[in-house]
Amino acid sequence: MHHHGYLWVGEKARFDTESTRRPATSLVEPTPTGPPEVLERYRHAVAEFAVTDVPPIETALWLKKPSKLIRGTWEEPKDAAGWLGRQLAEYAPRFASEQDAAQVAPRTASAVDRLGQGGDVSLGYYLRRPYFLSVSVVTCSPQPRGT
Repeated sequence: MHHHGYLWVGEKARFDTESTRRPATSLVEPTPTGPPEVLERYRHAVAEFAVTDVPPIETALWLKKPSKLIRGTWEEPKDAAGWLGRQLAEYAPRFASEQDAAQVAPRTASAVDRLGQGGDVSLGYYLRRPYFLSVSVVTCSPQPRGT
């Protein structure tokens, strides 16, 4: 088992563009006779998902994104959680909520348990407007042969 870390900071409006955060396989393809704006929105979503650095709608879908977006890889959950904690600590002064900043240590500690159990961790924070921070660690388990 190993863990990949991902980090994104950007405008909240870009994060909220849900169509670019979903892979084409999860979208319903519009009919060819549908409204042109719907067809264009679908084409845009299909083209953007694979190349955009915006976090996917589901944490595990980071693995379908380009590997250049991986910020680090760790064998041990505590090392991956340590990276997560360092990212949160770095951005904490910019958090929109002081309460969120106070939760950095407890969230880092709980990440060790979650990652150790094979789960993923995905955290998002409002920064000073109009920015948003997304920090994720995805756990990759070895696949049995034949799957």
